[in-house]
Amino acid sequence: MTDAAARPGSILGTRVTRTEDPSLLTGAAQYVDDLGLTNPLHAVFARSDVAHGTINSIGIAEATALPGVVAVVTAADLGIAPHHGFAPVHDDFKRPPLADGTVRFVGEPIAVVLAETAAIGEDAAQLIWADIDPLPAIIDMEAALTAAARPIFPAHGDNQAIRTVGSDRSDPSGAEHVVRGRYINQRVAVVPIEPDRAAAKMDDRGRIKLYASTQMPHALHDQLAGALGIAKDEIHVVTPQVGGGFGGKAGLMAEHVVISALTKRFARPVVWVPPRSDDMKSLLHSRGQIQYAELGCDADGRFTNLRVRIVNDAGAYPNIGAHLPGLSRNMAQGTYAIPELEFDIAVAVTNTTPMGAYRGAGRPEATALIERLTDQAALELGIDPLEIRRRNFLGEDVFPFKTIAGPTYDTGRYAVALERAAEVADYHSLRAEQAERRARGDEMLLGIGVASYVEVTSGRGGTEFGAVEVHDDGSATMFAGTLSHGQGHQTAYAMLVSDQTGIPVDRITLVDGDTDRVRTGGGTGGSRSLQLAGSAVHGATEVMVDKAKQLAARFLEADVADIVVDRASGTIGVAGVPAQAITWGDLAGRAAAEGEQLNGELDFVQESGTFPFGTHIAVVEVDSGTGKVTLLRHIAVDDCGTVLNPLIVEGQQHGGIAAGVGQALFEEVLFDGDGNPVTSNLAEYAIVSAAELPSFEVVSTETPTPLNPLGAKGIGEAATIGATPAVQNAVIDAVAHLGVRHIDLPCTPERVWTTIEHARSGTLPDPWIEPPDIFARNRAEVDAEQPETAPDDVAI
Repeated sequence: MTDAAARPGSILGTRVTRTEDPSLLTGAAQYVDDLGLTNPLHAVFARSDVAHGTINSIGIAEATALPGVVAVVTAADLGIAPHHGFAPVHDDFKRPPLADGTVRFVGEPIAVVLAETAAIGEDAAQLIWADIDPLPAIIDMEAALTAAARPIFPAHGDNQAIRTVGSDRSDPSGAEHVVRGRYINQRVAVVPIEPDRAAAKMDDRGRIKLYASTQMPHALHDQLAGALGIAKDEIHVVTPQVGGGFGGKAGLMAEHVVISALTKRFARPVVWVPPRSDDMKSLLHSRGQIQYAELGCDADGRFTNLRVRIVNDAGAYPNIGAHLPGLSRNMAQGTYAIPELEFDIAVAVTNTTPMGAYRGAGRPEATALIERLTDQAALELGIDPLEIRRRNFLGEDVFPFKTIAGPTYDTGRYAVALERAAEVADYHSLRAEQAERRARGDEMLLGIGVASYVEVTSGRGGTEFGAVEVHDDGSATMFAGTLSHGQGHQTAYAMLVSDQTGIPVDRITLVDGDTDRVRTGGGTGGSRSLQLAGSAVHGATEVMVDKAKQLAARFLEADVADIVVDRASGTIGVAGVPAQAITWGDLAGRAAAEGEQLNGELDFVQESGTFPFGTHIAVVEVDSGTGKVTLLRHIAVDDCGTVLNPLIVEGQQHGGIAAGVGQALFEEVLFDGDGNPVTSNLAEYAIVSAAELPSFEVVSTETPTPLNPLGAKGIGEAATIGATPAVQNAVIDAVAHLGVRHIDLPCTPERVWTTIEHARSGTLPDPWIEPPDIFARNRAEVDAEQPETAPDDVAI
C-alpha cells in the first residue's frame, strides 16, 4: 500500500515489474560458483580452533601428501604483509591474510589448501594441525576495557580501538524525571543466502581478474592493489550475481588477498566457495553495543537532555565495525527536540569474529536506544506512547534542521508518519482489546509497540557515476558505479531512462560490477543507490537526449529548438511533423555511420546525506506461561522521499522488517568462555523465516528531499531500523502492567518467561547499571589532550 500516486504522463511512480528477475528465476544469471573456470584450483582454508594464542608451528605434511593437493600455503609461504581492510582504524590493527605468529579468533585462517577438487581440499584442510600456546581469550567487550586486561595487540598498549569523548556535557540528573537504562544491542550475523566467496584467474593481459561476491567492486579493486603492493591497472574486478550483501560484503576480505596472490603464483584459476559454517565464523558480524543511556524529562514528558555512553565490540581486527558507533552518535537525537546531548564511545578489541556493517550499520542501534528510552519514559510517566512522541517530535517548520550531534536533517514530517501508522493499525481499538485481556486475566497477553525513527542515507552525500548508450536496434545500456545485489537497480534506473526517451524498460539493461567497463563507483551501501546513481543515470540520460536532439536536427535539417522526444512512440523528431520522426535505433545507427555514439555520462554530486523517517507499530501476543512471542501484525509507514517504483519500495520494506524482527526475537551470535562460537550454523543461529512472520502492512508517505533531482532518499535499511524497536517495545508493553520496564534483545521465550517470573515474585532487576570506569578514565585522560574521535561517516 502506498500514499504515493504516479506522476501524470510519466512512468515514474508506477508499479513496474522487475526486469532482472527472469534470469534469476530461470538460473541464467551466474553467481561465483557458476563461472565454470577452466582447470581451477579449489581453495579451502584451514581455520584456527583457538581464540587467542601464539603459533609455534603448523603441520601441513599430511595435507600436502594427499593425492590431488597441489599446495598448502601458510603465512610464511604467502609473503603478504598485514594490511588494512575496508575502513582503517590504526596501524596496530593491520590484519595478515593468513595468521602470522598469533591467532586472535576462532575461524581465523591459518593456512590454505589448493586442490584439484573442493572435496579433496576439504579433506586436506582437516589434516592440517597447529601447535598453539593459548593466551587468555577476552570475549566480553567490557572486560576487554578494564585497566587490568591484557592487550590483544601488545603494541597498542590496551584494548581500546577508538574512543570518543563528547565535548558537550549534559547531566540529566537535574531534570524533573530521569529515565535510565542499560540496553544491549546484541551481536548478529549477516547470513546472506549466498555465503561470501570469490574466484581469481590471470586474464589475457596478464592481470589478476578477481570475481568477488562483493557490494563495492571499485573499493575492493583499490584495496586489493594496496594489499598486494601492485599497481591498480594490474587488477580487474568483476562481480557476478550476488546473493545478498546487507553490509557484510563491503570491501576487502582476507581470502580475496590470498586467492589473488596464489592465482598469479600458480598461473591457474583459484576458486573459493566456503561452507555456511565457515561463513558464520569468519564473515564480519555486526551490532554488538552496550548502551548506558539517561534521558531527562519534565513533568509533561518533554525531553530536556540526553546522556549516552556506549561500549562497542570491534572483534579481533578493528575495522568498519569499530567506526559505526559514530553513526549511532550522529543519529542519537532521533526524531525529537532534545536540547542537550552528551555522548561518549569506547570501542573494544576482543577475541571474536571481526565486526562490520549489517543492514542499517549504526543507525538501528541509535534508534533502538532512543525508542527504548521513549517508551520507558512513557511507562514511568503514565503517558501513552503515541502522545509522548507527539509532544517531543521536531515540527515540520524546523527543516532543514541541524541536530545537536552535528548532521543536518533535510526534510521531515514525523507526525504525519505517526498518525498514518496509528490509523492503519487502528491503535485505539488495539489498546481497548489489550485492556480487556488484562481485565479478564488472559494468559495470552497483547502488546502494542511503537517506534519512530529517522536515519541517514548516503552518509554525507558523495558522488556516483552513470552513463547511457543507445544502440542501433533501439535498445539501451546503462552503466552505474553502484552494485545491484537484489535491490532492483536495473528496473529502477531503466525507468529513469524510459521516462525521458520512451524506450521500453525491458529493452534497457544495466552494466555494473565491472571495474573495466564502469570507470568509477562507490558501490552499494548506506542506501545510496537511487539518490546518487539514479540521479547520475537520470543526468546522463539528459546529456544523451541533448546530444540526440543535436543529431536529429542535423539529420532532419531542422532547428534544434524544434526537436522533441515523443515518449509515447519512442521517437525523436520535429515538433508537429510526426511523419518525419526517427526511432532511437535509427538515430543511433545514423550516428554510428558517421563515427559518433549516441550516449551520455555524468558524475552526480550530492552535497550531504538524506534522512528518511517513519513510524512502525508492532502487535504481538505473549504467552505468559511460556514466554513465547508471536508477531500478529506489523505496520510500517516509511518515508523515503519521492517513490520511484512502489513495488520495489514495498519489497525493501518487507525485507527490512523481516531483518528487524529477526534481531528483535531470534538472532544472536554467542561464544563460550574460551571464545568458541556456539552459533556457527543455522541449526544453532535462529535466523527468522517466513513461518514466524505475518503479512506486513506497509505504507509509503512522500516527503521529497531537495538534495537530488529525483527527490529520493534511501529505503534499503529504513524498515529494519524501525522494526526492531517496535517489536521489542511491543513485547515489553505486553507485560508492562506487571511492572516490567525492559527486556533485552533478543526477546526469546526464555528471557521473556524469566522476566515475567521475576515480575510476579517481585524480584525484577533495576534496568540501570552504572557504566564501567572506562568512560571516567577516558574523560580524565583527555582533560589535557585532544580526544581521538571516530569518523562519523562511513560508506555503509
